[in-house]
Amino acid sequence: MGASCAALLAKNITPKSDLQIAVIDAGKAPELPSLDEDAPEFDPRVVALTHTSQQLFEKLGVWEVIQSQRACSYTEMRVWDDEGTASIHFRATDIQQRQLGYIVENSVLLCAVSDYIQQQDNIMLLCGVSVESLAQSDSGVVLQCTDGSLLSADLLVAADGGQSKIRELTNISVREWEYEHKAIVATVRSENSHRHTAWQNFLSSGPLAFLPLEHPSEQYCSIVWSVEDEKADWLMGLDEQAFGQELACAFEYCLGSILNVSQRFCFPLVQCHAVDYMSNGVVLIGDAAHTIHPLAGQGVNLGLLDVQALVCELERAIKRDMVIYEPSVLRRYQRQRKGHNLQVMLLMEGLKRLFGNRQLTIRWLRNIGMKKVNEFSLLKNWLAKQAIRNNE
Repeated sequence: MGASCAALLAKNITPKSDLQIAVIDAGKAPELPSLDEDAPEFDPRVVALTHTSQQLFEKLGVWEVIQSQRACSYTEMRVWDDEGTASIHFRATDIQQRQLGYIVENSVLLCAVSDYIQQQDNIMLLCGVSVESLAQSDSGVVLQCTDGSLLSADLLVAADGGQSKIRELTNISVREWEYEHKAIVATVRSENSHRHTAWQNFLSSGPLAFLPLEHPSEQYCSIVWSVEDEKADWLMGLDEQAFGQELACAFEYCLGSILNVSQRFCFPLVQCHAVDYMSNGVVLIGDAAHTIHPLAGQGVNLGLLDVQALVCELERAIKRDMVIYEPSVLRRYQRQRKGHNLQVMLLMEGLKRLFGNRQLTIRWLRNIGMKKVNEFSLLKNWLAKQAIRNNE
């Protein structure tokens, strides 16, 4: 998220000002996964990009690079309730679109944006370094980095994830709660083609998503399986064959048997929202400001909306000869994004509770509701349009 913000700043603002940008990245430089079609290796972390997010990368001029490496369009989406008979089937053609979105591996995105950053004269990239401490004032921030260096900045953009060290150092409080669920992610090869469809089955134990990946065979998908902590630990303890059997059964064999499963990763699910997005020359974006349940795959898209809103406000401030750390500038960003992010978070929480409820009456009502939505094309198509535009 930080790299995308720096890239958009360089694209939109620095040609009109003398703004200098430093990107501090505690990790190593990103590396592309193997793109060999005969022995493919996929990044287990993928993002489901909406049209709005895609347009940001088109504006940076890196979308063609991303597509040429590996990006899988999905033209349909199928959602159903495991404990009922109703389902919703979205099609891109129903809303006059060529696709509903793209599934892209995280490292493919990062490499494309990183290459763009390295071509900019006014961006300094510091890899393997993190912020150790900081001092805030009314006129900017001074950073002490882990390599001993000192950096001063008019504005510090915190894009350091859900466990944000910068958020902690600035004493911005958060509201968070644990779902007592864990998400299992992996890449799988199925018996049948994914047909460029994104699939989601709402099980009583949590949602299971199959997201199509780009490969000539159309047999590779990234899975995100949300289950209760105890069951997640049990699933992680199974061997590859046994896990594949459990997965295929949970997915109702929609793509046939599961032939191969990559290394699995598991992480606890926590919802978190910062009380404030700003504090004396520091502003939060992406997961540093908000994390949500992955059931709709909106986390990255919300973060990219943060990026676009922040850059827009900074550009507006520079045009008006205002300093970019001016509280009124950052408050405008906060007002734009905080309300929208909270709405999406509440929606995800509502869906999670609705589909996690096992009461017979609730199950009956949600199945009736899904059936009616699927039959009412105007409403269904409106929902699809909102989804591909990130609910802006």
